[in-house]
Amino acid sequence: MLATLGASERRTRRARRKKIKVQPEPEPALVPTGRATIVSVGERFADERQAAAWLSAAGEAELDADVAVLNRALHAFRLAISDPYLGPVARRQALVARIGYGAGEQVADGLWTEARELIAGTARRRRARTLQPQARLAAVLSGREHALACQELALRARLDLDHGRDREAALQVRVALDAAIAELARDPTGPVLADRLDELRAQRVPIADAAQTALSGGLSPDDRETVAFTLGRIEAALRARAAANA
Repeated sequence: MLATLGASERRTRRARRKKIKVQPEPEPALVPTGRATIVSVGERFADERQAAAWLSAAGEAELDADVAVLNRALHAFRLAISDPYLGPVARRQALVARIGYGAGEQVADGLWTEARELIAGTARRRRARTLQPQARLAAVLSGREHALACQELALRARLDLDHGRDREAALQVRVALDAAIAELARDPTGPVLADRLDELRAQRVPIADAAQTALSGGLSPDDRETVAFTLGRIEAALRARAAANA
């Protein structure tokens, strides 16, 4: 179930409005937030004791599974309404994450009998590693480093693969591989990436076969492994390029 919280009323008709002077430092505008409730309709708990025992052991693994369900629904909705700007959600985007149990009429309204909040852990990162993406962003925005088409294609392929869309991932990886070979070969870092390029060229035939299979239907486990391996090699080559430009 999806719900919008704190939404302001939208006006659907045009109306003449008086010009409102905006302060130099206006207060941040209030924005609505969305709430997604994922309800398991599988095996029911025998009693509240069993439900409480499940809740005490449940955690991030269950939440990850729920986020995957939500993203499948969002992806289906994206296709249904033909909206290219509707994307998936990630755990780190959640303002609050709760897991719990309740009666049917409760969970249908986003409520529960008992629940607990899951606090996302924050990984400590060295300052140097934290600054690396900032330095690369500055290099791209200033024109000192050019963004490559294969970077975007690899990101799209990773998203598809991680969300179980194996056929789409296979097709994306094939295009990303061709783009990576062409772009990295003429990149200023090309000589440094010679071995990486040889690795990528060696994957042309296997990934072409996997992509052709994807056009006909589902992938076999071996095909999926080929897709994942090839994508990993593309990502490794792009990391090597970033290191060479650092």
